[in-house]
Amino acid sequence: MSRAETAVRTPSPLWTFGLLRSELATTFRRWRTLALLGVLAAVPVLVGVAVRIETGDGSSPAHGGGGDGPAFIAQITNNGLFLVFTALAATLPFFLPMAVGVIAGDAIAGEANTGTLRYLLVAPAGRTRLLLAKYATTMVFCLVATLVVAVSALTVGALLFPLGDLTTISGTRIGFAEGLGRALLIALVVAASLTGLAALGLFVSTLTNSGIAAMATTVGLLITVQILDQIPQLHAIQPYLFSHYWLSFADLMREPVHWDGLVKNLQLQTLYAAVFGSAAWARFTAKDITA
Repeated sequence: MSRAETAVRTPSPLWTFGLLRSELATTFRRWRTLALLGVLAAVPVLVGVAVRIETGDGSSPAHGGGGDGPAFIAQITNNGLFLVFTALAATLPFFLPMAVGVIAGDAIAGEANTGTLRYLLVAPAGRTRLLLAKYATTMVFCLVATLVVAVSALTVGALLFPLGDLTTISGTRIGFAEGLGRALLIALVVAASLTGLAALGLFVSTLTNSGIAAMATTVGLLITVQILDQIPQLHAIQPYLFSHYWLSFADLMREPVHWDGLVKNLQLQTLYAAVFGSAAWARFTAKDITA
């Protein structure tokens, strides 16, 4: 039985859960999704191996310094847990959001392109629930993709470098268990940082019937925003760009934690999710579905 036929026959009270489960299964069974997750998992391996080769027996610190972003790499040889922070900092500017852009951009446009969207809308769920299921699926992918990076980095860090108590950016020492807890919290913050982009990609997906065009447009917007965020002359608008506070997760490695950047980041993501989520709903509910 096809997915569309299953959707039509699903009883109305169970439809929302059944639709979400179907979307999750379909998304995570695709070779494209598995390939994206594979690339993300490979990044910590490459970083860890590169640091290990550079430092020989691992007793000498890697070059670098500072307190935020990729500067975590300076501490990897002292504690493999820092590979988690480094890998998330390395993948967040492009690899993670690019993967999310591909999934979000294909959400609606991909169904239209394959001709299954019209059949899905025959079912009792309607357009609003279908859109919510698509967004929820994208958000689950954000979390899974982030955890894939974190788990891969933790595994490689444990294999190649020592683990133990670690020193925060502020210079204080915390236990390994607390450091592991902060690593998990950082992964959750990174996943939440992608909610605005996910909503933007979903909106773009409602504008076209071509999945490739929607994915390319979403990734193109991501690259454009990243470029704008690096131009000093545009400092006035940069705090409103969805990527501006992404690396604020480094503040979770301070003692005490600096919450200003983290709160601004989450507020900005909430704003983008609300604006572009509403725009996606308005566009999709009024769209003439022909495929």
